[in-house]
Amino acid sequence: MKISEIFHSIQGEGILAGVSSVFIRTSGCNLRCTWCDTPYTSWKPEGTDQTVESILRVVEQYPARHMVLTGGEPMLFEESVVLCDALRKLGHHITIETAGTVFRPVACDLMSISPKLSNSTPHQDPYWSIQHEKLRMQPEVLRRLMGHCDYQVKFVVAAPEDLDEIDPLVAELGAEPEKVLLMPEGRDPKTLNERSVWIAELCKSRGYRYSPRLHVLLWGDKRGI
Repeated sequence: MKISEIFHSIQGEGILAGVSSVFIRTSGCNLRCTWCDTPYTSWKPEGTDQTVESILRVVEQYPARHMVLTGGEPMLFEESVVLCDALRKLGHHITIETAGTVFRPVACDLMSISPKLSNSTPHQDPYWSIQHEKLRMQPEVLRRLMGHCDYQVKFVVAAPEDLDEIDPLVAELGAEPEKVLLMPEGRDPKTLNERSVWIAELCKSRGYRYSPRLHVLLWGDKRGI
């Protein structure tokens, strides 16, 4: 499978924010979000082909029990199933970070699903705008992922109007409100802080969770953090 990077940091997003984790970032994505913060795995995918065995040798060097398989879109790779089985045998906690457009029967402790709203569509690129719109929302896949293991549904929010899409989808999926997370879109602390207050108020009014982007607040918009 094509791997962009493997690094040790803290989980910056979601219900496990702050937990020491090793990130295994696959390269390659079937979507092209206009605000993608890892364009080196989507718009211009880069990385090296690595075996499951070589990946395990790297992750075992770090003093962390939590493993995060992320991307790009890790569910594109059949090898994700083999890798997660191997990580489970080694006693690791496994989080999968996915946009929720592809299902694979991976060993997983937390399915971190981030359905892409219309604010993600890359209107600047006619081809990918059409492709992205076709693929970005797959309710049946989302339901399968939610039923596969414990889950969180994490939305990237750029404007209050985004809730006009989020609320009906949450109702359609039957997602538990405390497992629905709203996270500000932004790649710098100033933007994140400006959006955090009103997003937190939206969470309070609906019983949703607020998700920070701790890694950006701590280190800025950098790779390997």
